[in-house]
Amino acid sequence: MMKKISSTTLLGTIFVIGVLMILLATPIALAIEPTGGSVTEVRSETAPADTPGTHDAISGNVSELTIYGYSTTQAWQGYFGNVSGTIQLADANDNVMYNWSLANPEGEVYASTNSSISWTNIQCFNFTATGTYEDESGNGGTTNLNGTNLSILESMFNIASTDVDGVDETFSLIGAGTHDLFYTANQQFSEGECRSTRVFDSTGQGVSNNFEEVLLYEPVSKSIIFAALLEEASVLGFDGNDYDFEMLVLEDGHGTDTAVTTYYFFVELE
Repeated sequence: MMKKISSTTLLGTIFVIGVLMILLATPIALAIEPTGGSVTEVRSETAPADTPGTHDAISGNVSELTIYGYSTTQAWQGYFGNVSGTIQLADANDNVMYNWSLANPEGEVYASTNSSISWTNIQCFNFTATGTYEDESGNGGTTNLNGTNLSILESMFNIASTDVDGVDETFSLIGAGTHDLFYTANQQFSEGECRSTRVFDSTGQGVSNNFEEVLLYEPVSKSIIFAALLEEASVLGFDGNDYDFEMLVLEDGHGTDTAVTTYYFFVELE
């Protein structure tokens, strides 16, 4: 014998089916995320050793000297160069329906030691975060309250708190006027929201708004991300040549450490 279905149950079933059909028919907007960038090394250099100065010693004399010298940092690697590419319309198999070539691309170049980043959770890096790794997914566009902080980050790269080339001495800018507004994976970071620095242009120390770099954090993968904001027009870099970006990344070269640090590069073009 067939079991009778009440009108209430039938109406409920029809309602659920209707809601599912609406959800399935509703388009889902996906965040535009940074993608891996193809990297080609053009040149890699370091500062030469200076010629030693001299002074003639004379027995019986005492001499006061003023000595000035340079030492290469043991905590940072510098990157600089130009970015080219296109904005495209393509499917999941990377079949391109249309693209737009960019003569002077806007956007950002990102570098991280992690190759897999949950971009929608991207945040400003917080020097005073708790150091406890609680779940902060879904808080993209903010500043991390938990997770890696300044002390943990510097210890990862063998940087002493008193080092003149430490992280806080380098990314010392924050607040209005320190970096431009930018977007990462549809997350907005307002002017001066994140810790930032200005890498030197052709005039020397970065007092202009050129070559801005921002320090970011992604809580799911515990990733530190260095973000260089692309210049919209040609800017003369530290060596007098035109570049789209300049950036610094951490690398431990202290003591006897000669191991390299592999960085993965991503780009988001506008």
